[in-house]
Amino acid sequence: MKKFIALAVICSAIIIAANFSACNNSSEPKAAVGKDSLKTVLERGEYLANNVAACMDCHSKRDLEKYSGPVIPGTEGGGGMVFDQKFGLPGVLHGKNITPDNETGIGTWTDDELLRAITQGISKNGDTLFPLMPYPNFNRMAKEDLLSIIAYIRTLKPIRNKVPPRQLMMPIAAAYPGPALQPSIDGNVRPPESDKVKYGEYLVTMADCGTCHTPYTEQGMDMTRMFAGGYPFDAGTYKVISSNITPDTATGIGRWDEAQFLNKFIPFREEKNYNFKPGKDNTIMPLSLLAGMKDDDLKAIYAYMRTVKPISNKVEKYPK
Repeated sequence: MKKFIALAVICSAIIIAANFSACNNSSEPKAAVGKDSLKTVLERGEYLANNVAACMDCHSKRDLEKYSGPVIPGTEGGGGMVFDQKFGLPGVLHGKNITPDNETGIGTWTDDELLRAITQGISKNGDTLFPLMPYPNFNRMAKEDLLSIIAYIRTLKPIRNKVPPRQLMMPIAAAYPGPALQPSIDGNVRPPESDKVKYGEYLVTMADCGTCHTPYTEQGMDMTRMFAGGYPFDAGTYKVISSNITPDTATGIGRWDEAQFLNKFIPFREEKNYNFKPGKDNTIMPLSLLAGMKDDDLKAIYAYMRTVKPISNKVEKYPK
């Protein structure tokens, strides 16, 4: 069994967002916050939380019998998704409740506490989070984007759902990637969208593409074969192997043009294309969420993926 899924693993508007909720638990904006500016912050946070960082992927319940496991309506942010040995984990974990419920969610958390959890993997009570939560990646995000996500999740419908505690077969200290984390995110900068490659890399990091699309060894992610695919997922009703998304022309996406890449996502903006039961020919990739990315952002991701090292690794998507 593999050791665990992730060891590499959530402007003036920044100031507005910080003033909006920093160091208090209220989702009400302060008087100085302009409605248009607040709207921009919340829209950015909603977009990132749902379609790029895909927080709702792990922190909601998904119907894994339907294509790509779409989020079950009404469970957004309420937690409860189970991750266990079938996913290569050393035990059983559940997606946390990130709705603003005061008793079972993040209703009493301050923004600083949320930032620490998202970027350092330390919860409100000082507990270390298992790096299935890709906080090493979020640790590289621009603070303005992180604050936008926080502002948005505070607007979610509160769901009372007490998530069971994790049950690990290893000490959490062995999984904590402390040296890989920056002590401060204040210096992080979001690349300009005009720089497609750099902005694409930023989006790929935020979306945590590498964790699923990289082979693993007993020691964890094989960093020498990033994006080469080959990680197995067992969703119970089906098994699927992650694809090679390096620009290798024989086994990866090296022969794809930009339009072909976008076409792997865009069809799933329509519910009819995922609201069915495909049986064993399914995928764990949350396409119904990721398809909501803007065309320009998908193009930036494509531009960046064309620059990564090509790796020959033929993947059988649906193992016998």
